[in-house]
Amino acid sequence: MSLRIGDTAPNFTIPTTKGEITFHDWIGDSWVFFFSHPADFTPVCTTEMGRTAQLSQEFVNRNTKPLGLSTDTVEEHIKWIDDVNDTQDTDLAFPIVADADHKVAQLYDMIHPGESETAAVRSVFIIDPNKKIRL
Repeated sequence: MSLRIGDTAPNFTIPTTKGEITFHDWIGDSWVFFFSHPADFTPVCTTEMGRTAQLSQEFVNRNTKPLGLSTDTVEEHIKWIDDVNDTQDTDLAFPIVADADHKVAQLYDMIHPGESETAAVRSVFIIDPNKKIRL
């Protein structure tokens, strides 16, 4: 499946660092900045998660919810959040999807053939309050 601008973002129910979410319900009337990373604890991913956390008030001002994804578990994500907070001098409060079985990564076509069997590549989706993909 290939997602395109204007498509309805696929719904999913999944564990996150903030508890289980059903994506379309979680969106509510907000925009969503949905981004993925190949793995926890990698230096670039850590700084990107940290910078997103540092900009939390800017996201609030724009009625936008950040949502991260990595194909690791909630337990690994929680350890990573401690590392992000420590190394990036921030307080990461947005949820990170725990996609160890690659359900969401495959649903959103985040794993590129030939690049990896397990790691979600760096993908970004901007989703509007009507659940439509805008970027």
